[in-house]
Amino acid sequence: MAAPMSRLLFRPLQRIVLWNSGCRPLSLLSPACSTHNKTNEAVKSIDSPWRLFGAVCLQRPAVISQDRSPLEEQFANLMHQMELEKSLLSDHELRLLEDAERMSRKQAEDYDSEDEDTTEQEIVTAQDLEDIWEQKLKQFKPAARVTEADQKEDRTSLNRCLAQSVVLLVKEQVGSEEVWMLPQLPWEAGETLQQTAERALISLPGNNSKVTFLGNAPCGFYKFKFPKNIRTQSCVGAKVFFFKALLLSGSLSNIQEKKHMWVNKSELRDYLKPEYLKQVERFLMDL
Repeated sequence: MAAPMSRLLFRPLQRIVLWNSGCRPLSLLSPACSTHNKTNEAVKSIDSPWRLFGAVCLQRPAVISQDRSPLEEQFANLMHQMELEKSLLSDHELRLLEDAERMSRKQAEDYDSEDEDTTEQEIVTAQDLEDIWEQKLKQFKPAARVTEADQKEDRTSLNRCLAQSVVLLVKEQVGSEEVWMLPQLPWEAGETLQQTAERALISLPGNNSKVTFLGNAPCGFYKFKFPKNIRTQSCVGAKVFFFKALLLSGSLSNIQEKKHMWVNKSELRDYLKPEYLKQVERFLMDL
């Protein structure tokens, strides 16, 4: 019985000594602190075989409206006809009626010019205005909806598919294989993944574009393994975090030819691998 009693008497004395010395026993540390310390120790002791990458999905929005489908065209014509039938006469249409009435009075036998409220200046009728407007309309030439880049099928040009949004793709060397993907760079210590994605754009040669990122959080994720010839035990593959951005102005004019493409959503399948395309299509919207 002496041994157990001595241990009971010693425990309070031990706690008093620890508190007076300014130290806290491990049993009194909060769970959050102990978990944080364990996490830091685990991070320091375990090196992940996966490399982190920040990628950016840079979109140029549509410049012009899309062409109407046959059903949309039919509905628009119907609505125009309904509005025309229910609308009142405009000032110009009322003026046309007044001009027609004045001409009919002039052609009558009992016409008296003194009854007309006119000035000495030459009268410009509503029909004269229509003729002037018609001449101006003939001189107006709208911009082409199909550009020269569309005709030549030049996907390196930004001036294509104006009625659709297009996405920037770049060709990267992965091992001995050249792969099309979104611009990306490996993450570096001390920066956020969004800063990595921004650096991936800035590092493109000839980049004089102005962009805006849509949010601070990744919009997508993709994980892949490196080719076997470059895979090591400490570097198995990559985890890519995607961020979305919109092109406001500028271009990427000096990128090497055939090293970049501006493609719409339906053309992505011609360049991206199936698994990569599947992850991109989850967050890509045809704006």
